Amino acid sequence: MKNKIIGRGAEAILIQKNSHLIKDRIKKGYRLPEIDNKLRKSRTKKEAKLLSKAASIIKVPEVISSDDKEIIEMQFIEGKKLSDNLDTPDNKHEICEKIGENIAKLHDSDIIHGDLTTSNMILKDNQVYFIDFGLGFDSRRIEDKAVDLHLLKQALEAKHFLYWKELFDAVLRGYKSKDRSKILEQLRKVESRGRYKKGF
Repeated sequence: MKNKIIGRGAEAILIQKNSHLIKDRIKKGYRLPEIDNKLRKSRTKKEAKLLSKAASIIKVPEVISSDDKEIIEMQFIEGKKLSDNLDTPDNKHEICEKIGENIAKLHDSDIIHGDLTTSNMILKDNQVYFIDFGLGFDSRRIEDKAVDLHLLKQALEAKHFLYWKELFDAVLRGYKSKDRSKILEQLRKVESRGRYKKGF
């Protein structure tokens, strides 16, 4: 099979190569080359490290290799993107509970995904895989974990507006983090700040 470009974003090009996926971070012409190289290298290294750490906790693509510059080669997950396949299944609430379980496991290991949307989740053999940790980071802060959940809530509301409330409720049922009560209290504060800002 020839290399096939399957995605092109602001940060990277995604190339399928047989059973592998290559994520190649794009050079930014508007940045000084020295700064651009440093940024791409640090982000690639951080993402590869987060993926490897997450792999021992939840289902994520396995890192095959990384050059620590701009390329990560990883397992290609052959499944359904949840953004296009969450509204119709009879077991959508069960799927969302699994999502909540996965997020709690990440948070209990101080991993913040940073871009929790159903576009970054793949359903394969009734298992939910989390992909694209490009905006992820390590953090123990309750605020960061609450914001992670808030981002998912906003994504569900935007993409799955017919069912988003019940879907997010299912996520929270599965979210059994050791700091659950603190994080959900902080989530309420994050949401109230958002409503306050919208009032102006």
